[in-house]
Amino acid sequence: MNRRPVLLVIAHGSRDPRHAATVHALVRRAGSLRPGARIETAFLDFNVPSVPAVLERLAAEGVRDAVAVPLLLTRAFHAKADIPAALRQAPPSLRVTQAPVLGPSPLLTAALERRLYEAGLSPADKRSTGVVLASAGSTDPEAIAVIAETARELRHTGWCSVRPAFASARLPTTEDAVRALRADGVRRVAVAPYVIAPGRLPDRIARGAAGADVLGGVLGPSPEVARLLLERYDEARAEERIAA
Repeated sequence: MNRRPVLLVIAHGSRDPRHAATVHALVRRAGSLRPGARIETAFLDFNVPSVPAVLERLAAEGVRDAVAVPLLLTRAFHAKADIPAALRQAPPSLRVTQAPVLGPSPLLTAALERRLYEAGLSPADKRSTGVVLASAGSTDPEAIAVIAETARELRHTGWCSVRPAFASARLPTTEDAVRALRADGVRRVAVAPYVIAPGRLPDRIARGAAGADVLGGVLGPSPEVARLLLERYDEARAEERIAA
């Protein structure tokens, strides 16, 4: 009998059907990397199943332990408030540990580069290409600091310049960042969406990339993100064992 905690992936959710489809594709890829692991998916909003519904079902099946991995790139309001509130609705018989959010991580940097290469760039283009790291945006200073750190890490891999941009909540916009790189004399400009799945804000990023030469895809079910989900699960389990 499998005694390992269930891995519960918690995504934000969206009215855009591409969002849930991408989340499910990512979860399938993570499952392929760890055969035999039980991985469940839940959404905070818009999509089903909801987090409380999955927790109730797991408890009814006799599951005793689960590790909730937020499908979030920064530790902002959803990770600090929404997910803990949802997890507190777990039945008493089910112990749930919340894992850290995905970012920052070298695996995310690698996934960003993968998407840029898939869009037509190559490692040889790095020194002549500036990158706009376009995130959804947040008012949380901790989240903004993570975006800045990710931009620095991406710059350190060899791109000639990297500028953060935001689809909401703060400036600069993707359009502004593209124009700034042009004004700096950067020969080629690429936009790297720092988002997991398609939706309203990723579409805004894509519109803002109209003046760029290259637009990467969302991170989606990249192998790096799938590996990172499993890493966060393992880290949370290790922390639990240390604390026990």
